Amino acid sequence: MKRLIDILASLFGLLFLSPLLLIFIFLIYMQDKHFPFYVAKRVGKNGAIFKMIKLRSMAIGAEKNGVDSTSVNDSRITPIGLKVRKYKLDELTQLWNVLRGDMSLVGPRPNVKRDVDLYSSVEMQILSVRPGITDFSSIIFSDEGEILKDSKDPDLMYNQLIRPWKSRLCLIYIEHQSTWLDLKLVMYTIVAIFSKKIAIKWLVNYFQTVEIDPLVTQVVKRENELFPYPPPGMEKIVTSR
Repeated sequence: MKRLIDILASLFGLLFLSPLLLIFIFLIYMQDKHFPFYVAKRVGKNGAIFKMIKLRSMAIGAEKNGVDSTSVNDSRITPIGLKVRKYKLDELTQLWNVLRGDMSLVGPRPNVKRDVDLYSSVEMQILSVRPGITDFSSIIFSDEGEILKDSKDPDLMYNQLIRPWKSRLCLIYIEHQSTWLDLKLVMYTIVAIFSKKIAIKWLVNYFQTVEIDPLVTQVVKRENELFPYPPPGMEKIVTSR
């Protein structure tokens, strides 16, 4: 059922969104006369490497500095790229990956191999399902760029502040995944574009119906500053990346 929904939804989404995508593909190309897509290698189900298709939001060669995490004021982001990232347009082209079977509409967000290589044995369970375009963390940490803003080492900051909670949320999704939960997460993601506050309120209500660590629920509320914490399956905070 999940795969059937993925196929039908991705086909419809690509057709329905094609006018918007074509406009931004043209704008990105006209900006610097370079290929408007960014093909990013990511780790998928069972550790398989796949090529994730994204609208290019950064300057050509941006990946050469070896930094994978991106802050909102990253100098590599182009003017059009700021709009692409603000409205999550770079996620829409991933519907092609959903159609191909590399990804699902809903599932843990895929990571680069360098981050997966740091996974604990507990976190490796995340690779037991297809990665997705959206999940709990896509809503809760949709402001990832703001969180990493002005950081001298965004990759390390990501591993200290975001990864510990993102990984826990991925594991919670895997434990409780269902067609109904997937449909709710798609709806919450759309609502979050217009009101993240409402979407988070709905998520908090959901987490209160399942048995999870109260600390995770507290973080989900995003009422307080994030703090360094060990990833699931580890006893110490990450100190290097």
